[in-house]
Amino acid sequence: MHSDRAPLGLKIAAAAGLLFMHLPILLIFVYAFTTEDKSYQWPPPGYTLKWFGVTWARPDVWEALSLSLRVAAISTLIALVLGTLCAAAVARTRFFGRETISLLVILPIALPGIITGISLRSAFNLGDIPFSFWTIVLGHATFCVVVVYNNAVARFRRTSGSLVEASMDLGANAFQTFRFVILPNIATALLAGGMLAFALSFDEVIVTTFTAGQQQTLPIWMLEELVRPRQRPVTNVVAMVVVLVTFLPILGAYYLTRGTESVAGQGK
Repeated sequence: MHSDRAPLGLKIAAAAGLLFMHLPILLIFVYAFTTEDKSYQWPPPGYTLKWFGVTWARPDVWEALSLSLRVAAISTLIALVLGTLCAAAVARTRFFGRETISLLVILPIALPGIITGISLRSAFNLGDIPFSFWTIVLGHATFCVVVVYNNAVARFRRTSGSLVEASMDLGANAFQTFRFVILPNIATALLAGGMLAFALSFDEVIVTTFTAGQQQTLPIWMLEELVRPRQRPVTNVVAMVVVLVTFLPILGAYYLTRGTESVAGQGK
């Protein structure tokens, strides 16, 4: 008799793979509570909650966190607008070079981050654009657009064009068709894409290094703190925050897109 249960060996291999990927993250959580402030000893000599208070009282942490949140929020908003418009054009219309444009849209996330960072820095220098909050936003938006585009174009392609035609035949204008027909069908895909884009922007390091100037986002702050052996548990506490801030949107995106294989009008 056929069984849907996985073999024991496969279960052990899956567990080993998950442990390999997530054990370093669990160690960060452990070291956030250690009493040792300059080195990483195993096992930790003791545990304390004082580093949470120390982290809370440091203004540089709050400044870096605020900058990261603002950059991620605005980058995600730009990505939602541009990614959705581009997805609609590629999925709903036919024109010369459509597939080439689709390839160019997803190219930034396929390239190594250092290539994107160097190219952006060169472009800003060529245009005499000073490095600021907005150069970071533009840098992050280049790859955030890709995430939204991929989610939106997949949903557009599964949504029947007959729904739009029926809406227009019934007298709806373009805005009403978008609001009452298109948006309900793509809303979860956009929300999931936006959450993933926010998570990617929040923990981005390489592109930010080339576009930030003297400003420090939270990941850049963490990178610089690691080279100075003072209050290292503070860095681990901040790392916990980064893990949670990035994990929750990804988890939300997973649940939003789960079970959305079928959309209204699909296959009609």
